[in-house]
Amino acid sequence: MEKHSKPNEPLVTHIFTADPSAHVFEGKLYIYPSHDLDHNGPDNDNGDQYKMEDYHILSMDDIDAPCIDHGEALHMKDVPWVSKQMWAPDAAYKNGTYYLFFPARDKDGIFRIGVATSKNPAGPFTPEPNYIPGSFSIDPAVFMDDDGKAYIYFGGLWGGQLEKWQTGTFVPDATGPSGDEPALGPMVAELSDDLLTFQNGPQEIKILDENGNPLTAGDEDRRYFEGPWMHKYNDYYYLSYSTGSTHYLVYAISKDPKGPFTYKGRILEPVIGWTTHHSIVQFKDKWYLFYHDSSLSNGVNHKRCVKYRELKYNADGTIQTMKPYED
Repeated sequence: MEKHSKPNEPLVTHIFTADPSAHVFEGKLYIYPSHDLDHNGPDNDNGDQYKMEDYHILSMDDIDAPCIDHGEALHMKDVPWVSKQMWAPDAAYKNGTYYLFFPARDKDGIFRIGVATSKNPAGPFTPEPNYIPGSFSIDPAVFMDDDGKAYIYFGGLWGGQLEKWQTGTFVPDATGPSGDEPALGPMVAELSDDLLTFQNGPQEIKILDENGNPLTAGDEDRRYFEGPWMHKYNDYYYLSYSTGSTHYLVYAISKDPKGPFTYKGRILEPVIGWTTHHSIVQFKDKWYLFYHDSSLSNGVNHKRCVKYRELKYNADGTIQTMKPYED
């Protein structure tokens, strides 16, 4: 008998899943997570414990319906440029085609972003032979705006290598800003009409505090770390992301999809496990936060499980902060 989906419980338990990107396609919820392999290797700050090799796409006919695993949609062995670590993906739809965007290390160990296509939102997906030219780092999130433009947001510190790209080329021993220096922001690029390349070079997004000053690298409660997501609500663009080392999901808002963004607050307090990575989607008349924790594995950081819960706004458009283990 199929298990119905419930808030704050793992959507699937037969595999470990993380980094859920949720979308409404064809009237259903489709979730594009990463797939944690079940192994017992050590953890480190470079993320070597995250050994993901493929993607399984999940779907639900309704928010409380059973969650279906559609099986393997793409494997690294089918992507010529990939050497390892197919991490957090995202998906988009345009002109009858579904697009799967994914980060992975190339043959030189440098993270790039690839794209694969399908006529079915559940795949299987056929990858382009090479990564997107000019792409780097991790955690792609694609936002389709009301005017038809498409933007890709990406970037992650530490194992995600964002610090290595401050000059526009990969510098293996580069370190990021610290202390009172402005923090690194995520990158954004407008996508081409076919969603396969960047229209122009990616640019860094500025995230500001309430006084209009850039968040600093030392402000680990608020500064960007990884896992960007973009959604629109009441004509504002909401950039949400993980603070990494302090384990919050937070958000900032702007009237422009490229920013600058003004920090507004926390969405979710820390979960069991080190990483926190999410998406926000409207389904029917409600909004939902999809996220993950390590509760299924009793706290093993690289054995995570995808969950969801309802997200609520205040009258002024701010998001109500949630505690992960309280209803």
